[in-house]
Amino acid sequence: MTKLLTEDAVAKYRRDGYYFPIDVMSEAETRELRSRLEAHERASGGPIQGDKRHKAHLYLTWLNDLIRKPAILDAVEDVLGPNILCWSTSFFIKEASDPGFVSWHQDATYWGLSSPDVMTVWVAFTPANLLNGCMKFMPGSHNGQLEHVDTFDKNNLLSRGQEIAVKVDESKGVDAILKPGQASLHHVLLAHGSAPNKSNDRRIGFAIRYIPTYVKQAVGAKDSATLVRGVDTYDYFEHEPRPTADCAPEAMAAHAAIVGRQVQVLYRGTGQEHFRP
Repeated sequence: MTKLLTEDAVAKYRRDGYYFPIDVMSEAETRELRSRLEAHERASGGPIQGDKRHKAHLYLTWLNDLIRKPAILDAVEDVLGPNILCWSTSFFIKEASDPGFVSWHQDATYWGLSSPDVMTVWVAFTPANLLNGCMKFMPGSHNGQLEHVDTFDKNNLLSRGQEIAVKVDESKGVDAILKPGQASLHHVLLAHGSAPNKSNDRRIGFAIRYIPTYVKQAVGAKDSATLVRGVDTYDYFEHEPRPTADCAPEAMAAHAAIVGRQVQVLYRGTGQEHFRP
């Protein structure tokens, strides 16, 4: 029996590599999270960027609560099973009328994980639509790894500016239009990308990457993750601590150490030492 998704929805995810939308928060809850993010940004002196965009659930309590939200985990469990780790999170924020974009790519290319049994849950803090650069999915593209090239384009929101090395027929892409509080699910090998934001408001998305506990990091030092449901009998990942308060000193120190270690995997072979601004 499925917990949240219908059997048809699970079948569609397995066939196409994605499924959307699912409702994970009310509009009021979503407005509250956006307010908390922007209050944090004001206190920090500007938009969240660089290393701080990644694994922010390690130092912001309300994001640590979000990655454990039952409405999200029920959908993840329907596909990945009952024992779930949150491996990573990232903010994807496009400022109003900004040239930032995401090239066509597959998430798995540089992550170093041992299995493609990995799901991204992309949560919309604001509307995601054609005007502000919602994601575009390429149905059925999750059945194998494609060659990528690194561009390090300054306007590309991806860590290495990575993009698929072959021509993508964008006419076959599906627009992942979401309302605030909705989420999309996509497979780690699904080809996807998004255009710049041409609207007069920010487009804010929060990507949560979930794995079953049997997946492990295949490159670099031992990795870490947050156990969010079930039990971990494999011990492939160090379990990450829950922050006791927003931006608590010990949480910031743990975040810096963990993200610094993950950078070594994501940027291996490039000489980069930090996530790009």
